[in-house]
Amino acid sequence: MKVIAVYHNKGGVGKTTTVVNLAAAIRKRGKRVLIVDLDSQANTTFATGLIQFDDEVFDDIKDSNILHVLQSEEFYTIEEIARQSQFNNPELDVVPSHIDLMQYENELNQLDYSRLILIDKLEDVKDNYDVVLIDTPPSLNLYARIALIAADYLIIPSDLKPFANQGLVNVKEFIKKIDGFRRQIRKESLEILGVLACKISTNSRFIQSTLKKRLESLQNRYGLKVMETVIYDRDDLAKCAEKSREIDGIERVEPQSILDFKPDSMAAREFELLAIEVLRKIGMEE
Repeated sequence: MKVIAVYHNKGGVGKTTTVVNLAAAIRKRGKRVLIVDLDSQANTTFATGLIQFDDEVFDDIKDSNILHVLQSEEFYTIEEIARQSQFNNPELDVVPSHIDLMQYENELNQLDYSRLILIDKLEDVKDNYDVVLIDTPPSLNLYARIALIAADYLIIPSDLKPFANQGLVNVKEFIKKIDGFRRQIRKESLEILGVLACKISTNSRFIQSTLKKRLESLQNRYGLKVMETVIYDRDDLAKCAEKSREIDGIERVEPQSILDFKPDSMAAREFELLAIEVLRKIGMEE
C-alpha cells in the first residue's frame, strides 16, 4: 500500500480537485483506493458526495469522521469510519472530515501518540488498499504534520502564481522538519513526486511562453521537481463538482469525478495521464 499526501500551505491551488480526480483515475486503473480527508474545511468530503445535509440536525458525519480516528488508539478503525463514495465508478472509500477538527487541534496536540496514530491505523488496512491519497489543510498545523508523517510520497499542487510559488519556501522548510521527525521514528524521508501545475490557463500564448518560463523558474529557484502532467483550468472540472439533481422536491448534490462526468474531455485525459505518471513513479506501473 502506497500513501500519497497532496499538500501546499496556500489554499485555492486545486488541491481538492487533484485529490478526488486523481483518486478516481487511479481507481479506474484497477487499484483499490482510499481517500483520507484531513482538512477541517471538508472540501474533499463534499466533493465525493458524502455530505448531503442542509440542516445540521441531519449531520451524520459529526459522530464518525477522521477526528475519531485520531482521538482513539483502540477504537474507530479506518475500516469502521470509511464510507463508500459513488462519485466515481467503480466506487472508492473515503474517511470523511468535519469542521469539528478545528476545535480539537490543541487537545490532540497534547496526546503523545497524535502524530503517529494515522500510521498505525493505516497499517491495519494495508491489505485492503493499493493507494491512499490524503487531502491536507492549507496550513502548517498539526493535521498537515500528521498527513506528511504518515505519507510515503508528496504531490505539491500549485497554480504557479507568485504567492503560491513564494509559499514553496515554507513548504520546503516544513518538509525538512517533518523529515527530522521521521528520522526519529526510523521512517525514510518523504519522497516528493513533484510540483503539479494546477488550474493553469488554457490561453495558447500563456502556455507557449509564460507557462514554460514559470516551470523552469520553479525548478531553478526552489530546487523542486516538476511533474510532467499539467492540469488546466477547465469548466468541466467545476461542473462535475457542482452536479446535482432534485429528488422529492429536495435538491441533492451528486458530484461526479471528471472521468464519469465527461470521460472523453481534455480534463479527464489529463487526470488519466496524471494517474499513469503517479503510478509509474511509485512503482505500481511500468
